[in-house]
Amino acid sequence: MKIVTLIARLLLGLMFVVLGLNGFLNFLNMGPMPSGLAGQFIMALALSHYFWVIAGLQVAGGVLLLVNRFVPLGLVLLGPVIVNILLYHGFLNPSGAALGIVATVLWFIVFYSQRQYFSGIFAQRT
Repeated sequence: MKIVTLIARLLLGLMFVVLGLNGFLNFLNMGPMPSGLAGQFIMALALSHYFWVIAGLQVAGGVLLLVNRFVPLGLVLLGPVIVNILLYHGFLNPSGAALGIVATVLWFIVFYSQRQYFSGIFAQRT
């Protein structure tokens, strides 16, 4: 299980560092802009510069996973990004959802190995 977790952590970190850096440097061709509501959503993210915040969170979370320091913090940073990726593809643009699903599976594999650090948020308190 340690090897599976290591591979998942490295793949997830590498995925988000590369795609996050692409948000700043545009070195990957992302294809044409989607039409309709999906395109309007992407345009709103780009014009408001909110996309840079998302890309920064992706790079920060990915680097934390790659260097194996503060892995729970990296998971916390990447969790909402993954949720938004899934919701975007679920509601606005179903094509391309495979990468989001892969990221989700990798995130849960790494999360499972770090679950002891999250035990406090799952405790019921009166």
